[in-house]
Amino acid sequence: RVRYTLDGIEIRGNVRTAARVILRYVRFRAGGVLDVEDPEIELTRYRLLGTGFFASVGLSLRKGAERGSATLVIDVVERNTFVVQDLWLGIAADEDTAGNARPLSAFTGVQAAETNLAGTGITLGAGVGLAADQLALRTRFVDPAFVGTRWSAAVTVLYNDARDFFGNRDVSFESPLLEQREVTGYAVVAYKRFGATLGTGHDVSSSSQLSLDYHLEQLDATVPTVASHMRGDRREPIDFDILGGRTVLSSLRAAIDYDTRDAPFLTTQGTLASVAVTVGVPPFGSDYGYQKFEFAAQRWFRLPMRHVLRVEAFAGAVAGDAPFFEKFYVGDLTDLLPDRLLDLAPDRRQPPNFLSTDIIEVRYGDFAAKLEAEYRIPVYAGRGSIFGVDLFGAAGLYGLATRREFTDPPTGYEGFARVPVDITYNLGLRVDTAVGGVTLAFSNLLGLIP
Repeated sequence: RVRYTLDGIEIRGNVRTAARVILRYVRFRAGGVLDVEDPEIELTRYRLLGTGFFASVGLSLRKGAERGSATLVIDVVERNTFVVQDLWLGIAADEDTAGNARPLSAFTGVQAAETNLAGTGITLGAGVGLAADQLALRTRFVDPAFVGTRWSAAVTVLYNDARDFFGNRDVSFESPLLEQREVTGYAVVAYKRFGATLGTGHDVSSSSQLSLDYHLEQLDATVPTVASHMRGDRREPIDFDILGGRTVLSSLRAAIDYDTRDAPFLTTQGTLASVAVTVGVPPFGSDYGYQKFEFAAQRWFRLPMRHVLRVEAFAGAVAGDAPFFEKFYVGDLTDLLPDRLLDLAPDRRQPPNFLSTDIIEVRYGDFAAKLEAEYRIPVYAGRGSIFGVDLFGAAGLYGLATRREFTDPPTGYEGFARVPVDITYNLGLRVDTAVGGVTLAFSNLLGLIP
């Protein structure tokens, strides 16, 4: 094995990004010993690419002042760091009496951020989501090296003026608000949220990080005074999973993230995994006491002809009395319904239910799981404003259930139909641009086809 004593580290090509920001992701130090076969060399390259600050990163060695010594040279090509992090554009719909999709209105949203403010590595971003009679706003600040320490600091502020729709079929309800009565097919909960999250994080290893968050918000919800619907073959009351009037949500969250991806968007190899626990804490003033557990993992495999295979697994569970927006939403699991945009859920449809199970009875669940595989084919690679375009196709199996699916399942389902699972699929393009990654997916439009 070949080893060198490092004389120093030289960084080239960083016009905007401060050298100290780059060195934050480099574990090697002057005076240390570098093994040319150390996997940390490639992980360092992946970490720098994963920041999103650079279009390319190269590491090499230059002969040192003495025999057996060398200088580590890091060559970077910077890219635009004002990026669109999330972009939503779709059509919200409900269903007619035959179960066919009936388009209602468009929804849109965007989250953008400067991820390397003045070359300091600080992120400053904002987001807005718009749907019919709904508004969501976000602002976010992240300093990855707070006051020069190895601890990060993050602040997120949220505001939502939203509505959500409850009930499966033949919904009957009485609401104190006239505009809610006009939506006759669903029992509507109108609610406002205003709050903030304070967080910090610290590297556990070269590829993993521990994060801790405290969240506090005030809710103001108007809930129908009485409501019922057909659940299976039986009429039952609707559980809205939120308290009426003004309440407080206070929670603590801890997570460990593991990331060895070679790129943040058009990843070709590596692993991204996380384990998170969220706890509603009544001792800190919360009106909601609950525990939420989440596990997610994705693995990318580089195949011949630059094709890429991605496999994904997710599992989650909620215990206690969580508000509905803290539970698992069906649109976040199936690609054939719009997912939530900044916690707004404008779509009113039930999932497609290809397997004819009782998953059609569930909108928000306490238990969720998903297995998915995606195949990606490169269509274009460049170095201008568009770095790459890939065609992708994905398919998977997901499940979603409330506690009642286990203790009191809906009537009218027998055998396998009592297992709340279904199939999901997607098709589209992933485009890596100078302003961020864009996914053009056709699944939402496919879901509107009868």
